[in-house]
Amino acid sequence: MEFLKNFFKGVAISISQIVPGVSGGTIAMILGIYDKLLHSVNNILSDFKNQYKILLQVGMGAVVGIFLFSNIVKTLFDNYPIPVGYLFIGVILGGAPLMFKKATVKGLKKSSILYLVVGILIVLMMGTPNNDASSIITSLTIGNFLWLFVGGVVVAVALILPGISGSFMLYVLGLYNTVITAVVQMNIPVLIPIAIGGIVGTLATAKIIEILLLKYPEQTYILIFGFILGSVFSVFPGVDGLSSAIGILLGILGFIFTYYISRNE
Repeated sequence: MEFLKNFFKGVAISISQIVPGVSGGTIAMILGIYDKLLHSVNNILSDFKNQYKILLQVGMGAVVGIFLFSNIVKTLFDNYPIPVGYLFIGVILGGAPLMFKKATVKGLKKSSILYLVVGILIVLMMGTPNNDASSIITSLTIGNFLWLFVGGVVVAVALILPGISGSFMLYVLGLYNTVITAVVQMNIPVLIPIAIGGIVGTLATAKIIEILLLKYPEQTYILIFGFILGSVFSVFPGVDGLSSAIGILLGILGFIFTYYISRNE
């Protein structure tokens, strides 16, 4: 049972990473698995026996989710951006009470409001992703390998930081269409440098975040809460009659679903 729970959480995290503006780290927090993953990544070498299971289970779900749903989610987002946008806003907001509870477990200091505002502003300054007009990389050169490696590192950092969208960062780097196409076409040579960069970025960033959570838990969680609230603005798809009405309904369902899950974690 534990395997299936972690497996499907991995699927959910990977699906969220496909949609520009949605953060896999946020979904991991909502699902109550973020801290466990962070701890396991940082202790995998020193305590492999006790840490590998959750990483393997979530990782298997993530791989399956990426290969099964990349094309489906991208098609839905491209053709129905407004309903999908509202759905993910509901999902994000449904987990917001849990995030706020983590951030204010010892009460909310007035000085912490600054971290909240800074977190929101950082995400807002990154803007909203636009269509990626870059050429699609289908074969490797030394330059392409290095650039795809950098893309993997950046995506890993975005995954570790809740509220920061990995797919959005791929848009910024001009690699979104390249990665999605490589996944759909199973272009392994193109995916290898991204995977290597992802591993390096995860190991480097996870340690820093765990140290901050241990030494400055309130400030760090408040900053992350700001990231998450800011990401709502990044995902907001606008207003368009019937599409918005359908989207709001989906958003309400998404809110109820994730609120229920996060409350029971």
